[in-house]
Amino acid sequence: MKSILITGASSGIGRATAEMFLQNGWRVGLVARRAEMLEELAHGYAHAVALPADVTDAVKMAEAFDDFGTVDVLFNNAGMFGPSAPIDEIALEDWAQVLGVNLNGMFIAARLAFGAMRKQGQGGRIINNGSISAHTPRENSVCYTTTKHAITGLTKSLALDGRPFDITAGQIDIGNAESAIVTDLKAGNPAMHTMEVGHAAASVLHMAQLPLTVNVPFMTVMATKMPYLGRG
Repeated sequence: MKSILITGASSGIGRATAEMFLQNGWRVGLVARRAEMLEELAHGYAHAVALPADVTDAVKMAEAFDDFGTVDVLFNNAGMFGPSAPIDEIALEDWAQVLGVNLNGMFIAARLAFGAMRKQGQGGRIINNGSISAHTPRENSVCYTTTKHAITGLTKSLALDGRPFDITAGQIDIGNAESAIVTDLKAGNPAMHTMEVGHAAASVLHMAQLPLTVNVPFMTVMATKMPYLGRG
């Protein structure tokens, strides 16, 4: 049975992806801070493992990886949007919090997965959740956009450095999938075009099911009419 560890698994894209993999017979490690939500998600699945941990806590994350055991795929998904405001209105502590979750947290998870895959000696796959904001920002999203651009560099480095160990790395850039973050954004913009979150989950499953001789370095999946392409 193939195994995947998913961060940010308690809600949104992470939860939908966890459900997709569980329904397709994968052993799934569920990582998030809210233990009760992970237990509820894992209920009824013998191959689901709840692993409560904060992605910014390197010690707790190491314990989660140890408790889970063999990992074939990491979906490095946990993230937060942060304050929506011009840069001069962003408090430094808010910047640090977004940086901690979206960049440090993803680095910690990728580091642990890469190390585990090297020791296992069978390769593996790391899939980072990049977001459309890894390419094009929303207005007043400097914290989120900056961290997501950084994830692109992380993905490229992992893909290059993983080659000798048969560790592949790719990035999925998801646009306006219906999740808590998008719900909050849509409240201020009711005309926003969105898509069902299951399409994002299915895209992650496609990437994960590929043989290690094949990689999708970057995939974009988005609501067709969202204004990502084109000019103002």
